[in-house]
Amino acid sequence: MDKAIIKLENVTYTRLEKRLLNQINWQVAPQENWAILGLNGAGKSLLLKLITADIWPTCGKITILGEQFGKTDIPSLKKKIGVVSSYLTDRLYHSETSEVIVLSGKFASIGIYQQTNKVDLDEAKALLQFLNAEHLIGKAFKTLSQGERQIILIARALMAKPKILILDEPANALDLFARERLLAQISRISKLDNAPTLLYVTHHTEEITKIFQRILLIRDGEIFAQGNRFDIINAQTLSAFYQNPVQIIPIIAERFAIYPK
Repeated sequence: MDKAIIKLENVTYTRLEKRLLNQINWQVAPQENWAILGLNGAGKSLLLKLITADIWPTCGKITILGEQFGKTDIPSLKKKIGVVSSYLTDRLYHSETSEVIVLSGKFASIGIYQQTNKVDLDEAKALLQFLNAEHLIGKAFKTLSQGERQIILIARALMAKPKILILDEPANALDLFARERLLAQISRISKLDNAPTLLYVTHHTEEITKIFQRILLIRDGEIFAQGNRFDIINAQTLSAFYQNPVQIIPIIAERFAIYPK
């Protein structure tokens, strides 16, 4: 039996007669955390939208959590996939408190329209405590810093107990210290007993922490390389990927930075 929780087979996506993703073949096994690396416009966001069924492939086959697109209930499947993305920030009600926004994640809704109780609210507060964000309880979303908002979005995504958690460039616009706090919390999530599979999308290699042992390189709508971390992170592969010579600079805790050579 195929145990892959994400499987894309010969997936192509075309819009306005332009091929934006081409022949994508990729699969993610249980308990694998992947970093997805590419420059702006490479196709990273489109790949995420395919996984979450926000767009539909022009051709090819997509199977998520054992459910094949076209043969399953997509709304039910989407509830098993948590997403942290900047586009959510603009849609949320900024006057709501942090714990209410977190609680809305249980229903995958903007705002809460269902009956809730103290147990639900306590669960939302517990998630904030777990993420070292207890001090944000009771504060309106509009008063929070960018780093604090990202933590709220992560807690909101976890509220639904997702099987897959997509982190779409979560450290964008964060200062150095806020970024490191965020990455530390993501590492904590990876160690949970019921941790979701993590997909971390970025174009900054220094954000790829050691919990991401698998890396996907995407360029011009195609997969350039994929595999184990140390098979991908080498000067030869990355120089070819960036189409320019690069040097790899080791930094803390098995992390690395890339600079032009």
